[in-house]
Amino acid sequence: MRTPDLFDLSGRVALVTGGGRGLGRYIAMGLAEAGADVVLASRDLERCQATAAEIEALGGRALPLALDLAREEQVESALERALEAMGRLDVLVNNAAATWGAPVLDFPDRGWDKVFSVNVRGTWQLSQRIARQMREIGGGSIVNVASIAALRGVSDAKEPSIAYSASKGALISLTRDLAVKLAPDHIRVNCISPGAFDTDMFAWVRDDPARLADFEGQVPMARPGGEDDIKGVVVFLASAASAYVTGANLVVDGGWLVGA
Repeated sequence: MRTPDLFDLSGRVALVTGGGRGLGRYIAMGLAEAGADVVLASRDLERCQATAAEIEALGGRALPLALDLAREEQVESALERALEAMGRLDVLVNNAAATWGAPVLDFPDRGWDKVFSVNVRGTWQLSQRIARQMREIGGGSIVNVASIAALRGVSDAKEPSIAYSASKGALISLTRDLAVKLAPDHIRVNCISPGAFDTDMFAWVRDDPARLADFEGQVPMARPGGEDDIKGVVVFLASAASAYVTGANLVVDGGWLVGA
């Protein structure tokens, strides 16, 4: 197979959770540009509709869906609608996430439960159900979006979000175990751990010169990630280019972890 063909996703269908904004939008656009039809699922249906319109303007096919991963009935209904409209799902990108900010010794149980209900339980439920369908069609690729927050400790003063970090660590463990258990069904499961990317969530750093200078001093590449920095990684993991890769966690952080 020629190298460009390895990355071609024509004829494939991908579902991206949290696909209407931020990293999810970048990922959805990248998959569409590689030829995939894309299902965008998020609590924010309007943003999914806007991203779907962008994909369709490029000549692609997209389906926006409302999905709250904390509600099991919505997981079931979103999957049913996606399969009814698209016929199959070859790629799942688990990007949607919740967070909660509070100092560790005051962190409330309701915050912990909210974060884990989306980032772990909801992600697991969707992955399990789509993996059943992938087995029926002969295989597929699942890409989980974790975070470098799972791979380091940070003070409450900088990141008071212990449930988020713990949930992303659970996602990395889930990736590894699912990769082994689903390999006989020709389903690959991989993970990416992004650092800081220039999305709306980065505005509090980008718009503060002191914070931005501090950030740039910690990251060897001295900048946040952009759209092109994440699209290629996910297309690689979704496509035949990574046919012999499963159980991996790719850190995409401009060298932040190794430079710390």
